Amino acid sequence: MKIQPRLLLATGIAILGILLAPYIQPAWLFSIFVIAFSAVLYLIRGTQYISLALGVTAILYGAGLLPLVAFGGTVAIVTLGELAFRAGGEEKLAYIHYTAGATLGALIVMAYLGNIQPLVLIIGVLVALLLRSILATREDAYMIIMLGVAMTMFLFLELDFQVNILLLILAVTIALLFGYSSFRVGAADLSGLFSGALIGILLIVFADARWFLVMLAFFIIGSASTRYQYRKKQLMGVEQERGGARGYKNAFSNGLVATCAAIVFGITHDPLWVAIFVGSIATATADTVASEIGVTGGRPYMITTFQPVPEGTNGGVTLRGEMAALVGSLIISGLAVLLGMITLPVFLICTLAGLIGTNIDSIVGATIENRGIIGNSGTNLIATFGGGVAAAVLVLVLI
Repeated sequence: MKIQPRLLLATGIAILGILLAPYIQPAWLFSIFVIAFSAVLYLIRGTQYISLALGVTAILYGAGLLPLVAFGGTVAIVTLGELAFRAGGEEKLAYIHYTAGATLGALIVMAYLGNIQPLVLIIGVLVALLLRSILATREDAYMIIMLGVAMTMFLFLELDFQVNILLLILAVTIALLFGYSSFRVGAADLSGLFSGALIGILLIVFADARWFLVMLAFFIIGSASTRYQYRKKQLMGVEQERGGARGYKNAFSNGLVATCAAIVFGITHDPLWVAIFVGSIATATADTVASEIGVTGGRPYMITTFQPVPEGTNGGVTLRGEMAALVGSLIISGLAVLLGMITLPVFLICTLAGLIGTNIDSIVGATIENRGIIGNSGTNLIATFGGGVAAAVLVLVLI
């Protein structure tokens, strides 16, 4: 892919801004300079969104809402990453170039600013890759990516979570291998690769590898259930799109609650968040197997009216689906017990929470989703939140 001179110019201006930033104080004065340069850049055809991205990010820095290291790291990640991507040729290879260019650029900038934050850097690069894979066809992708990376880096700088560098390297290695393997076997697309890797790193860093193993178990069970009687589901017209390859929507709708629980646990060490994590993953697993296996179990009945409905109808449940949900929830909760994450009483609670969350999914699907108010991802997010909350409430009440 040919590198456009306009992109080189924009990148050069961005790098110059980073070099000058520590010497132009106060921050709002530097912000004015960047905005002025961005205004000139805006007049050059093909650089409008690049200039807007630089200008808005500079405003956030000048207003004191974005630390200098986040501003400089964001600009380096997005501009140098995109430059490397354009030089990368074939799309899949280009993402490797993007990773290398963004990582090296951000590392150099952080070293120049005297504030190397390995976790913040890695999360920033992964968010950039994720957004790049999602927004590849949008003209305003550059601006959205830069703002997304800036806000992410700011958030993790504010958390100020200290992590052992060897653990971080191990987490990145494991998570990327998992994401790449999923992509290679067709279980995830590019956005699924990056979102899965991001979730994996956060789980290992803020909690430990056992949390990642529980999430991995959900992914394996979910992928296997998707392929269960896949030909029959094709004939019924209820099969997963793209052969069951998961994308970022699936990853976050099923894993966002669990990931947040892991982050809060890493900060507070409150064991209640372990129950929330297991309850939400038990729900995600139970719901997935209930949908994928239950749809082959004969005529479903609407959970709100108990009237028969066509296969694949949101809110339709079958006996086979409910039994599959119980087994899925048992497996996840049982694995958490075996790994020493929860006790036997909490195992029973999380198993029940998984069933509760699954039926929350069916109720939401039968009511809100069927009216077109939210989509399937929104339903999954509500269900996993409900399963996590159910686990927390039951632990507080019963234990």
